[in-house]
Amino acid sequence: MDAVTTAVSPQAADVKKAEKVAYENNKLHKRLCRLVGQAIGDFNMIEDGDKVMVCLSGGKDSYALLDILMTLRERAPIQFDIVAVNLDQKQPNFPAHVLPEYLTKLGIPFHIENQDTYSIVKRVIPEGKTTCSLCSRLRRGILYRVADELGATKIALGHHRDDILETFFLNMFFGAKLKGMPAKLQSDDGKHIVIRPLAYVKESDTERYAEVKQFPIIPCDLCGSQENLQRKQIKALMREWEKKYPGRVENIFSALSTVAPSHLMDRDLFDFAGLTATGEADPNGDIAFDEEPCATPADSSVIRLQLDD
Repeated sequence: MDAVTTAVSPQAADVKKAEKVAYENNKLHKRLCRLVGQAIGDFNMIEDGDKVMVCLSGGKDSYALLDILMTLRERAPIQFDIVAVNLDQKQPNFPAHVLPEYLTKLGIPFHIENQDTYSIVKRVIPEGKTTCSLCSRLRRGILYRVADELGATKIALGHHRDDILETFFLNMFFGAKLKGMPAKLQSDDGKHIVIRPLAYVKESDTERYAEVKQFPIIPCDLCGSQENLQRKQIKALMREWEKKYPGRVENIFSALSTVAPSHLMDRDLFDFAGLTATGEADPNGDIAFDEEPCATPADSSVIRLQLDD
């Protein structure tokens, strides 16, 4: 009996492990659908009758975006169409067959736009310099034109929560401005609405989802351009925070949605020059001599003792 039990146990363990993996994968899919649906609802990203152009780069994030939007389209109380668009920039070694084959299997409408921006960038940017800035500007203009030609009412990009935070810190540390990457915005030409339905999704979730779904990932370094070292620094900083100080990154992201213009220093955003005392209490006003906003009760006691001394 023991021998039989011993022989069966590894099989039972494998079944149990497989069930656990399937459970976790299903939970991940549900979480992604919930977060994307929440972002769409919070910012009114997609409306009835929209034609959403999903920009598909071949990276994990845009694959995840397309997959989740296809799921939500089947469940949504509104009707909207999806068209996947890839811009083939004629980078060396780009596997042009991958996306058409994948999208054909999905049975979803798609358009491959062939534009040799790679040659333009290489001609304009000196060797060894980062090409991403010019490349992105060229790509943006082309995608706006394609959206017009396809009759798309929304342009969906695959930027996630970490991208948004990294951009915020890059602008603050290196650009001296409080500016992030909004979940919804008007395009540069004023003709389109750009949306980021993955705005609430962590990068670690899109990484795992890509493994689960086995997306045919196309590497993003085909052009041989230098990596954005500043963004790399910010990414490393955020990951260190997540390990050492759980909750810090979430708090910073929440702060982007909880802004008090009167407590910053932008004179265009708030009329400091015209500010006068009204004689009426303001529940949102500053308590000028209070303790630090994050101080604990114990900290407050210490502060008061130090002031008394």
